[in-house]
Amino acid sequence: MVIKCVAVIGLGPAGAITVDAIAQEQAFDTIRVFERREAPGGCWIEDEGPHPNLDPAALAPLSSRNADKPVPTPSELPKKALKANQPRYAESSIYPYLETNVADLSMSFSQEPITGPRTTLSISKYGEDTPFVHHSIIRKYIESLVYRNDYERFVEYNTTVELVEKVGAEWRVVLRKEVKGQEDEWWEERFDAVIVANGHYHVPYIPRIEGLEEFERMRPGSVKHSKMFRGREQYKGKKVIVVGASVSAADIAVDLIGDASSPVCAVILGHKFNHNFGDIAFRHPGICPKPSISHISTDDNTRTVHFIDGTSVADVDEIIFGTGYTWSLPFLPSVEVKNNRVPGLYQHVIYQKDPTLLFVGAVAAGLTFKVFEWQAVLAARLLSGRATLPPISEMQKWEEERIKERGDGVWFTVLWPDFKGYFEGVRRLAGEPRQEDGKIVGRVLPKWDERWLEVFLEGHERRMRWWREQNERAMEKFEGGK
Repeated sequence: MVIKCVAVIGLGPAGAITVDAIAQEQAFDTIRVFERREAPGGCWIEDEGPHPNLDPAALAPLSSRNADKPVPTPSELPKKALKANQPRYAESSIYPYLETNVADLSMSFSQEPITGPRTTLSISKYGEDTPFVHHSIIRKYIESLVYRNDYERFVEYNTTVELVEKVGAEWRVVLRKEVKGQEDEWWEERFDAVIVANGHYHVPYIPRIEGLEEFERMRPGSVKHSKMFRGREQYKGKKVIVVGASVSAADIAVDLIGDASSPVCAVILGHKFNHNFGDIAFRHPGICPKPSISHISTDDNTRTVHFIDGTSVADVDEIIFGTGYTWSLPFLPSVEVKNNRVPGLYQHVIYQKDPTLLFVGAVAAGLTFKVFEWQAVLAARLLSGRATLPPISEMQKWEEERIKERGDGVWFTVLWPDFKGYFEGVRRLAGEPRQEDGKIVGRVLPKWDERWLEVFLEGHERRMRWWREQNERAMEKFEGGK
């Protein structure tokens, strides 16, 4: 089948580089991009105002990973209909002083370095040559990839993809555009291929805890996910419990020291720490480690959080969950999401049951954003007919062997530690761009550079060094005050 019409879902970093890779192939008559936010950037767009409170009734669906339900589509299209009031969890996780936690070189696309001034805060923590940048620079970086070649002409903003289904040889894409007033505009378009690049860090996962709904109902805004965090200033003097043992929970717990009521309780005991950072951030004397929460009691307005070791903390103001996200594809009813991954993706990109459906960004711990570029180029080359897939038996074998090695869960999607093997494998599969009239047509993927990984790890070490220094200074101050 000749692919001439391609749809891209999402215009965050994965979507932006995908559009560039497709456009540079110069092989398609129609490129359409659907972005539900108002601009490029995805989760790097800073929302105006606070994140809305969680609906207590949504906590149970969030804990069972089925909160992001499909929105019913009109039977006839095009059509105007009343605005859908179902939460879609499109809000970002940006707060004013958020910075990247991956070094700029490791994060950059191969032909577009991340540049921009470093903040006083970043320099104070990591030195004059800090590799971390403010979130606004990343948003501008993504925007520049879209704006510089007028890729906006492909884009429908404020438009949510509500259904993607195969009808004959085409993909039927049903779209809902938010317009002013009380109505949404609905319509459909048809494509030869669809690339899903909408990310998987937007639907929060909050574990089920007895009494959590009542805790939130008693004082709306008491239960938050890390994506709802908007800065330490909102927690002055508050008694806070942070749940989670990985990066977002570590950053928030450390950030609250000195503003929130001391100590900040962190639910980490018995939980798996991030494989890069371990528990270093949580060793600060201003953080009190706790095991899992058994239940919450709100009798007589006590708002007491009980832990499985029998201890408890009374008069808790807020609980912040840094417990990750649920991978949600409500618009793709034919595609299963199992164990928080999409089964059947060869090289995390190609849907084996139908190679005209591809994914960019379906990985974890993978040198974000750089890995998106490799996946985007592979997708573009395959759809342009300039790259070929191995037999289905070989693709199935790749997945089977990876499941044996890593299991059938999130760890399947983690590229660590074999970055070189993955990047080079994708580059070889994508092949080289073609030459036409002495010019290169298509995006060039460079060979793996070990420096990318070295800088990535050096950045991690800087963060760990700062945590250690803070811990040591605080401990000296604590012991000196005894």
